[in-house]
Amino acid sequence: MTDEPRGESEGDVDASPAQRAERSDAIWTVPNGLSVARLLLIPVFIWLLLVEESAGWAFVVLFVSGATDWLDGKLARWLGQSSRLGALLDPAADRLYVIVIPICFGIRDFVPWWLIAMIIGRDVLLLFTVPLLSSRGVTALPTLYVGKAATFSLMSAFPWLLAGHIDGIIGTITYPIGWAFLIWGVALYVWSLVLYWIQTVDVVRTMPRVDRRSAA
Repeated sequence: MTDEPRGESEGDVDASPAQRAERSDAIWTVPNGLSVARLLLIPVFIWLLLVEESAGWAFVVLFVSGATDWLDGKLARWLGQSSRLGALLDPAADRLYVIVIPICFGIRDFVPWWLIAMIIGRDVLLLFTVPLLSSRGVTALPTLYVGKAATFSLMSAFPWLLAGHIDGIIGTITYPIGWAFLIWGVALYVWSLVLYWIQTVDVVRTMPRVDRRSAA
């Protein structure tokens, strides 16, 4: 899952030039359909958790969303249906889930607001690197796997925490697991912010400013 506001997704950064060239302009593909389905599930999740207050069904939505997130990448490779649109839809869905889910959890008092502020604030602070990098003609920083690990931990924490609010033995078992993933994920999330800012400062200090007027 992606978590960086750059010109390319982490999948783009990891891919070889040959793999990137294989991406098509196709719109109607199976992976793209799954990504759109993930986006459409967001309002369903909000309605189930905040209006119906059904932690069980909201958990099902998160589980289905996570499964389709894994499946769309696999199908894109198996079916040869990697596309430029898919490279935009998938990280967009990830970002929305990382923002929407904590806010919904805060409204339901599942997670304290100060922890939610750390998650969302991290993304906001990371956005400020974009104009600095752009001023040096840089559109993408090297991928840090700590960022991937952070997003994976957070996206794993959300369904575990949600299941922790289901009555019975299921909730008793899953609740501490969810908090373990959440604490670890937030720590990695903040640490990845520090590392990306260190990279950004290094770029600003070592690379000359790009004169876009002369380039035009």
